[in-house]
Amino acid sequence: MFIRASVHVRSFGLQRRSFANAAANFRIPVIDFSKFRTAQSDVEKKETADEIVSAFKNSGFIYVSNHGIPEDTVSKVFRKSADFFKMPTDVKAQLAWEDPRSNRGYVQIGRERVTQSADADEILALREKAPDFKESMEIGRDWDSVWENQWPEESDAPGFKKTMLNFFQTCHELHVEMMRSIALGLDLSENFFDRKIDQQCHNLRLLSYPPIKRALLDGDGQARAGSHSDYGTLTLLFQDSVGGLEVMDPQTGVFVPATPIPSTIVINVGDLLARWSNDVLRSTLHRVVSPAKMISSAETITPARQSIAFFSNPNFDTVIECLPNCGNEARYPPIDTKTYIVGRLTATYM
Repeated sequence: MFIRASVHVRSFGLQRRSFANAAANFRIPVIDFSKFRTAQSDVEKKETADEIVSAFKNSGFIYVSNHGIPEDTVSKVFRKSADFFKMPTDVKAQLAWEDPRSNRGYVQIGRERVTQSADADEILALREKAPDFKESMEIGRDWDSVWENQWPEESDAPGFKKTMLNFFQTCHELHVEMMRSIALGLDLSENFFDRKIDQQCHNLRLLSYPPIKRALLDGDGQARAGSHSDYGTLTLLFQDSVGGLEVMDPQTGVFVPATPIPSTIVINVGDLLARWSNDVLRSTLHRVVSPAKMISSAETITPARQSIAFFSNPNFDTVIECLPNCGNEARYPPIDTKTYIVGRLTATYM
């Protein structure tokens, strides 16, 4: 199954038809992952693995159905996330994000400005001019001896900690299965990545996009979340029904909607996996825009939106260098995960 993307382009004549035709040819496949999870033979596993790797080579994005995470589990996480963001601002502020090495805690609206730039001064200027209109809560592995998660009091958010820790583990387990499929699709041994991702150096991000008058987003560079790629191996994205995620067609540069599909997860390649694969797998730019609805004859408002992202990373001490079967000449020098991730976070937030 494929989802045919659509796009609205403000242009005319041949240029408009050209962009529309290009967008119509951009597809994000829906892949039934149960065929991998329940496969009775290596041949069956390899068929699904090849589908996944083919999509990651072309668009960098897939929808995954029958992924094994129950809908009730996802719904509960969304409810607990919504309850968290409804807490008073001063309570959330006590849990504020403080350090890129930790990457844990509450990030208030306007603190982050995602971008492809690595220049701190440029990012600061962008953040001052056009901050991202969202807030988030960042959660890491809870047994870390150096960096601790920042949890709300149980009385303020009943069941929040337990729900999120269970979901963190569930997402990690799916990440392991997905990386096994990628290994097979790259003609590596199925367990090639297992020991390189087992320390669970991931980031569970709860995202809230409050309603806002559309006029406030119409300025130069304004967005719910600006154009960017992700940092790690894979991102598992759980969307609500509002929509707003757009993915850039690598061939045309046109952004096309990744329309929410019930019971699926959007999964995309991050920068480190692209680098690991010597750009055989594609880390694709994407952004979050703002669907709008009329609230009067003269004004529109963007509705509230929720999403949950699980940013999967290799172990922090894993050296990322060109994988076997991904070219004879490496495009990038080796780098360890921690150096890369902390560097990107430092530029984004500080």
